[in-house]
Amino acid sequence: MNKLKLTIGIFFLGIAGFAQKVDYTEYNLDNGLHVILHQDNSAPVVTTSVMYHVGGKDREDGRTGFAHFFEHLLFEGTENIGRGKWFEIVSSHGGKNNANTTNDRTYYYETFPSNNLELGLWMESERMMHPVIGQEGVDTQNEVVKEERRMRMDNSPYGNILPAMQKNMFEKHPYKDPNIGYMEDLDAATLQEFKNYFKKYYVPNNAVLVVAGDINIKDTKKLVQDYFGPIPSGKDVVRNLPKEEPITKEVHAKFYDANIQIPMTIIGYRTPEFGNKDSYVLNMISKYLSDGNSSKLYKKLVDQQNIALQVGAVNLEQEDYSMYLLYSLPQGETSLATLNTEIEAEITKLRSELISESDFEKLQNKAENSFVNSNSSIEGIANSLARNYLLYNNTSLINEEIDIYRNITREEIKEVANKYLKPNQRVIIDYLPKSEEKKAE
Repeated sequence: MNKLKLTIGIFFLGIAGFAQKVDYTEYNLDNGLHVILHQDNSAPVVTTSVMYHVGGKDREDGRTGFAHFFEHLLFEGTENIGRGKWFEIVSSHGGKNNANTTNDRTYYYETFPSNNLELGLWMESERMMHPVIGQEGVDTQNEVVKEERRMRMDNSPYGNILPAMQKNMFEKHPYKDPNIGYMEDLDAATLQEFKNYFKKYYVPNNAVLVVAGDINIKDTKKLVQDYFGPIPSGKDVVRNLPKEEPITKEVHAKFYDANIQIPMTIIGYRTPEFGNKDSYVLNMISKYLSDGNSSKLYKKLVDQQNIALQVGAVNLEQEDYSMYLLYSLPQGETSLATLNTEIEAEITKLRSELISESDFEKLQNKAENSFVNSNSSIEGIANSLARNYLLYNNTSLINEEIDIYRNITREEIKEVANKYLKPNQRVIIDYLPKSEEKKAE
């Protein structure tokens, strides 16, 4: 090992050394709410968060996008928080808050100075117990969601990459539809349908509450019981989502975007769910192929061959099926077919050869660095605890996940590439400027 390599190795070992064990306490309230408490008194801040097990996939045909819609609607107000006052209350008490929705879950959180712990708990209990779901709020948030869709998808360059892939990768499972849903579905929904949706999914036994930061465990348990204990549980959520048949023959489709001038190729493979060991291996393969300027695809397509403006790979992990995506923008007159051929050449190497020891060592260092960074803040720890419990069914992953990456071998990388990243298992999308559509007719 040369001096530079030794220095880099010591640097990353030093970073990993800061990945101290995250202590936590977890238990259930009588109404089924799972509670996780993490005490860290090193800074006077606290994060209160609730993750609900409801996402874009929880819908009926003709009623898509409800979970994302509720991400917005549940900031409208409650019986005790005036309409439009939510953000004002948070900011006036020195806090910040946000929410986000995926196909599998919805996450709300506030971060306050720790003397406002009770305020954070009260607000989240209000959201769960006393939301005002009225026609005025529904109409207002309907317009907000429409504007978000226009901004992020319809009027944004490359804004429909994921929907284009989802539509072609899934035939039966709700993952075939965009998380934000279709606007005509929200327009057609009645107020009672929204109320029924809330009653079904936004209940204590379908959620996890995480409180992390400058707290006292005993005192916090009492506050949690006071504010969340009286909330009645709901019926157990039962999902019978359709299963997809394996992809055994390459799917090749086109999508036209009026907001772009440069085409893009997107290659997708259906991959395993959250928590599957193979999914961790695919995350490492992503870093190997496209993490940084020295990664295999970037170095080859952008630096050496000068045929791509950009190239990337990512494993989009989900609860039922994940999607492994590779994408590239051509340089000059380079065809999308040429990019696909060169990308496949690198995938072929992964399937047929072991990666080098030096590349493997670098991958492990990157995995450790990412793990440390994800838990370097109270907000990050709260998110990890909630996600690990709700989606992975294993809260202890917050301390054990790094060992999963450390135990991955070069042989497993080759095996997983052979298992999931074959040409007959892929979906290829030619993502083209709208102007090309007429030429294709």
